[in-house]
Amino acid sequence: MTSTAQAPQPGARTAHPDHLGHVIFIAAAAAMGGFLFGYDSSVINGAVEAIRDRYDIGSAALAQVIAIALIGCAIGAATAGRIADRIGRIRCMQISAALFTISAVGSALPFALWDLAFWRIVGGFAIGMASVIGPAYIAEVAPPAYRGRLGSFQQAAIVIGIAVSQLVNWGLLNAAGGDQRGKLMGLEAWQVMLGVMVVPAVLYGMLSFAIPESPRFLISVGKRDRAKEILAEVEGKGVDLNARVNEIELAMKSEHKSSFKDLLGGGFFFKPIVWVGIGLSVFQQFVGINVAFYYSSTLWQSVGVDPTDSFFYSFTTSIINIIGTVIAMIFVDRVGRKPLALIGSVGMVVGLALEAWAFSYHLVDGKLPTTQGWVALIAAHIFVLFFALSWGVVVWVFLGEMFPNKLRAAALGVAAAAQWIANWAITASFPSLADWNLSGTYVIYTVFAALSIPFVMKFVKETKGKALEEMG
Repeated sequence: MTSTAQAPQPGARTAHPDHLGHVIFIAAAAAMGGFLFGYDSSVINGAVEAIRDRYDIGSAALAQVIAIALIGCAIGAATAGRIADRIGRIRCMQISAALFTISAVGSALPFALWDLAFWRIVGGFAIGMASVIGPAYIAEVAPPAYRGRLGSFQQAAIVIGIAVSQLVNWGLLNAAGGDQRGKLMGLEAWQVMLGVMVVPAVLYGMLSFAIPESPRFLISVGKRDRAKEILAEVEGKGVDLNARVNEIELAMKSEHKSSFKDLLGGGFFFKPIVWVGIGLSVFQQFVGINVAFYYSSTLWQSVGVDPTDSFFYSFTTSIINIIGTVIAMIFVDRVGRKPLALIGSVGMVVGLALEAWAFSYHLVDGKLPTTQGWVALIAAHIFVLFFALSWGVVVWVFLGEMFPNKLRAAALGVAAAAQWIANWAITASFPSLADWNLSGTYVIYTVFAALSIPFVMKFVKETKGKALEEMG
């Protein structure tokens, strides 16, 4: 998506909407794609062991079924920008909602393992599209003074989606007598868990009809009057609307739509700023955060926790995730993106290292020793807290802000695709790595968390308070 906004000017940076609540609603509706991602990421947590049992598959095959949705996510993320430039941001959201609805129904009613995998790919494609459209759309409609906080809605929606799915899973599991394959409404409990995803998918589609198109896209297709109306809505009637539209048009005439070729350059294939975006995406995933949401129930059961209790611990982790995200939303525009990332990295190193230590002990009667068990549980919550108050939010904000206008659409697509591929690599490898050495697996995640510190210090530039056209 080509975010060719106005030239930097004090008026744009200090613009305050007449009705901030309306702008918040617009951002929240766009971020519903993040809710779908969070819900889908975590809802499968409740089905992992049931899928293993029903189809009698090993860890490697199970991991592929769980992780295959992320391949669809990568494809959706890589193509979303081009699609959005052709048909608009809102239409992309509606396509995403429709595909996700269909995939939810298909996932709940599979007749074979490959069928389940296919519908997860379809749902993944929808989520990948939404993951790009959401942050970019919010960055395009949000006044600069509020852009960090509104941009963080994407991660807020993700963590709320995770928490809601954990709560729903826990309730359905209890209704099925603690058995993931227990009968509910004529289906096995895990199928109902996946089918419930229809509800947020339909809600996302409905909300997409209630928010305006991006003014930048409207100007690109010649709808200047409608663009003025929306700019007045989101930046306030005190802004000189004719001047704003003229500035956007002037910028668009002097630039071309971003393409993959625009990203090439420098000594290492991509331009340096693109590699920074890819690096942020990869580090966000290589600390192992999604293990906590795809496999937490399985993880706790593997060290002796009762299945129902394991679902409850997964839910408490998701609550901590929400708390951390709220902290980030409060401070992302006050402290800045870069300091939050560094604070989070240090906290994640501590939490992951403690988990690695706890999991290094042998099980006694199928359980971790009491001390190590409590350390593992507390450390897992510490890790999630520090991720949520830092990398969970700031990476999405960075990716929506950091690229120059002429690169933004293509660069955001590549960085988001890299994020999904890294997510897939971690998700697909965890069951086999855990079978090999659970403690060693967490040592690997700890190393990546530690390496993220010098990466941020050396390569990442602060974007707090800057207009989009100052980037690069």
